Amino acid sequence: MRIAMIGAGYVGLVSGACLADFGHIVTCIDKDPDKVAALLRGEMPIFEPGLAELIAKNAREERLFFTTKLAAPAEAADAIFIAVGTPSRRGDGHADLSFVFQAAREIGAHLNGYKVVVTKSTVPVGTGDEVARILAEARPEAAFAVVSNPEFLREGAAISDFKRPDRIVIGTDDERARQVMSDVYRPLYLNRPPLLFTGRRTAELIKYAANAFLAMKVTFINEMADLCERAGADVQEVALGVGLDNRIGRKFLNAGPGFGGSCFPKDLTALMQTAHDFGTPLRILETVAAVNDQRKRAMARKVIAACGGSVRGATIAVLGLTFKPNTDDMREAPSIALITALQDAGAKVRAYDPEGMKQARAGLENVEYAEHAYACIDGADALVIVTEWDAFRALDLDRVKSLLKRPIVVDLRNIYRPQDMAGRGFTYVGIGRAGVPESAT
Repeated sequence: MRIAMIGAGYVGLVSGACLADFGHIVTCIDKDPDKVAALLRGEMPIFEPGLAELIAKNAREERLFFTTKLAAPAEAADAIFIAVGTPSRRGDGHADLSFVFQAAREIGAHLNGYKVVVTKSTVPVGTGDEVARILAEARPEAAFAVVSNPEFLREGAAISDFKRPDRIVIGTDDERARQVMSDVYRPLYLNRPPLLFTGRRTAELIKYAANAFLAMKVTFINEMADLCERAGADVQEVALGVGLDNRIGRKFLNAGPGFGGSCFPKDLTALMQTAHDFGTPLRILETVAAVNDQRKRAMARKVIAACGGSVRGATIAVLGLTFKPNTDDMREAPSIALITALQDAGAKVRAYDPEGMKQARAGLENVEYAEHAYACIDGADALVIVTEWDAFRALDLDRVKSLLKRPIVVDLRNIYRPQDMAGRGFTYVGIGRAGVPESAT
């Protein structure tokens, strides 16, 4: 099949590369000529494990192409995917659909025979109706179907998620479109992923509901961690005991500094705004969003308490800046609120992240960036682990202790064991861990 993918951002690149790897002929279209030129040179605009190699392979084998021109790939395509950004709209938190609607208008100019137009972007319920209206207005005589096919990709594991999905949601009532979409995903049939066909509005809502529920799980275990600290329990054992219940599951029950990234915060806000528009406010999600925002700021207070109540004039080493490992995404990362609050309290911050420092420099001021983890720690008054990169899971703790001015470690991801750290002479503070001191002695 021939596929046009409008948008060469995170979703468009991963989806386009994987579909090409299935054997389809895919052209990714992006308006940014510099991005397209870089992709043609093999340079990636984002960090995602395995993506550069996958793109290079399929470009070399002439299944994956990049261009700034929509006309030829759209006219040749069996399916045209819209995979453009839907950021939060300034002022009200609604999803900004201007890029989606602009893509629809441009597609409308090139409808030549039956086309399936697939919304891959995360969009509020009812967006497909407007896309269909735009297409019909642009080309009244054209035959087409608008399908919702939301993505469920985790940054850092996106290729695996696309090729071995839990489910593929396809929203359409058009039988011909169902067949086209079945053909698009036919290479996955050997893995027997559940292909879930729904109405278009239902599919649009599934994406938001899924992200909102996961955000709620994260926030729930974070609040349980606070209770564990006060009650003398261990949140990791609580999470295990709860997660072993197959009605609940173990994923997204890791206590930490709060959720961030490009999806959960904006999707949560957009869903709440949509619910208000329909007169059905989602009070649980409103609380989730508020608790998560408060938690990010509270992490700085935890660091300050570990340092004896003040960090004025102290140097704090921060390991990990991105909102999660295996990505360079700094959007809504907990590290931003933490570092800003520490700076407001008078601390100097030195930071290191394997992939996120270029993005961090654009948004964080007066931070010293180190070349590696030990350079970050050297001479600091305390160490804070914010992102659970594999490189931070097996630090040479004797070296860490010798480099720190004071052996204070605040582990916001619980990647070390309290008893091991205490045995090495560290003042160690984790999240929701029983018997962990709350401040330095």
